[in-house]
Amino acid sequence: MLLDKNAIQETHYEVLNVKEDASYEEIRASYRNAVLSLHPDKLLKTSETSSSSNQTNGERFLKVQKAWEVLSNSSSRLLYDNELRSSRRDVLAAEVAEDVSLQDMIAEDAGDALELFYQCRCGDYFSVDSLELQKMGYSLLKEGNRLSILSIDTLSGSVILPCGSCSLKARLVISIVDN
Repeated sequence: MLLDKNAIQETHYEVLNVKEDASYEEIRASYRNAVLSLHPDKLLKTSETSSSSNQTNGERFLKVQKAWEVLSNSSSRLLYDNELRSSRRDVLAAEVAEDVSLQDMIAEDAGDALELFYQCRCGDYFSVDSLELQKMGYSLLKEGNRLSILSIDTLSGSVILPCGSCSLKARLVISIVDN
């Protein structure tokens, strides 16, 4: 199922203008500021605003109320966070053209880094280098023609690689070798 990026709704965190790892106090402060500026009673006192902007502010006020309702309760916030992560994985999975392994990649020595390439359907390449992987906690090793990844504190995972020319993406599936 492909989702239109425009169809993705604003998250409750975006509504309250806080980060997803915000504390309860940060969420509460942002909620209070939003409610004070958007409350319908306050907006009625401002005669300069048009009825269409009052309606937009009223809708915004309701969104702020809903966001607070969900994020102020730890159990509903946990459920919401899980649903948010799941929906993001679904969208990401829909955008990935194919999964590739380390052994599918072509490796080239670029001096200070090792470049990995995989050819896209369009003829260009998906690529990542060992320095980028190192920032993510993965150490790339090349022994002859064999590539492997070592990691002490990072688990197996994946990295999404965009094509250099088209909109396709490939998922580099990373399997950790025990050291």
